[in-house]
Amino acid sequence: MKLKNASFSFALCFSALVFSFGASAVAYHSDHDHSSWTPEIQALSDLIEENQEIYILFNRMFEEIPDEARFEKTPAGRPAPKNYQELLDDLNVAVHSGPTYNSSPQVGCPLNDALAWVMATPSGQVAFLDSRVNEALGKLLKKWGEYLTTTDSAEVLNDDPEIGWFGKSALEEMSGFQETFVCDPSQPHWGFTSWDNFFTRTLRPGVRPIAEPENSKVIVNPCESAPFRLSKSVKGQDQFWLKSQPYSLNTMFENDPMIEPFVGGTVYQAFLSATSYHRWHAPVSGKILKIKQIPGTFYAASPANDFYPATPAESMPYLSSVAARAYVFIESDDPDIGTIALLFIGMSEVSSCEFTVKEGEMVQKGQQLGMFHFGGSTFCLVLQPSVQAEFFLHGQTPSEDASNIQVRQKLVEVSGN
Repeated sequence: MKLKNASFSFALCFSALVFSFGASAVAYHSDHDHSSWTPEIQALSDLIEENQEIYILFNRMFEEIPDEARFEKTPAGRPAPKNYQELLDDLNVAVHSGPTYNSSPQVGCPLNDALAWVMATPSGQVAFLDSRVNEALGKLLKKWGEYLTTTDSAEVLNDDPEIGWFGKSALEEMSGFQETFVCDPSQPHWGFTSWDNFFTRTLRPGVRPIAEPENSKVIVNPCESAPFRLSKSVKGQDQFWLKSQPYSLNTMFENDPMIEPFVGGTVYQAFLSATSYHRWHAPVSGKILKIKQIPGTFYAASPANDFYPATPAESMPYLSSVAARAYVFIESDDPDIGTIALLFIGMSEVSSCEFTVKEGEMVQKGQQLGMFHFGGSTFCLVLQPSVQAEFFLHGQTPSEDASNIQVRQKLVEVSGN
């Protein structure tokens, strides 16, 4: 799947994501009956109304949306909220539902559709960087994540030809699904117990073999993903908010002293769509030195971008410094590789990055490290400046037009120093 075509297309820097909750129509902000609001939605409402600064921002963001016909609908074509209470109504609908399939690649993260226009405004850019707002949004996303682990959320895993995840349209999008992933089409929901169980599906034995497993100088692809950017001589501190969005290693890794030897090195970034395989695998054999989670923001938009760019690709480097993310340092068994760093970045709804390994553990190349939960995402591989690395991008140039490179395929070969 090409990144440009599969990318989310929401305002400013993320994606216009689809509100699709089933075959029947869903009523949006029609009667403003707040009795059905979850405690998390009510808490967000209270935060807005009890803090003058936040209240002003959440009112101004709607005033700052351009008075143009296209903004009367969300990017998914639904009536756009006209005020923060209508916005909360729409978010409340989202957290009670599992995302259905849509023939557009904009699928899997419904909350963004309601937020698309407001987070592109000047007031929205400020509001969604506020730690209090992000704390409230984090609790809301956690609530939705809990729902997506329930059996009720599996109802969208059906064979409806258009909106079912095992319908004709979806299976054409996810070509080779039955042969690639552990599933049982004879069982309800193909054997998946929840939406999250489907999203974090596992590979069948023998699928995605490890490239050159005995060659310690080959680094394999840790995620099934499309190459987006390859940057060299990366600075420790840089102005990541500028239009060019240079990588800023200290910001990305929250000033961890372990990132210092990587200053001047290489950053490779790639994108995972919502329909991709979402588990991470070790790119090298070695020792897990450190693991850390960074809460970050969920809907902060780059101030350097225009109001409505064509794709979110312009924003992925920016997300590496501000979004919710997690990182790991791995000491490779090969001295010519040394220690590498991996940064896993959740985009918007992807509020959970889960590691399945622990600090001090020895891992083998290709072994599972962890996984994303819900939605699209991105990751960065960081190499130290002393590493003589040749990247193998399988005939592609990193860009928003790139296609997925399979997980555990050859990504880098390192020569001796």
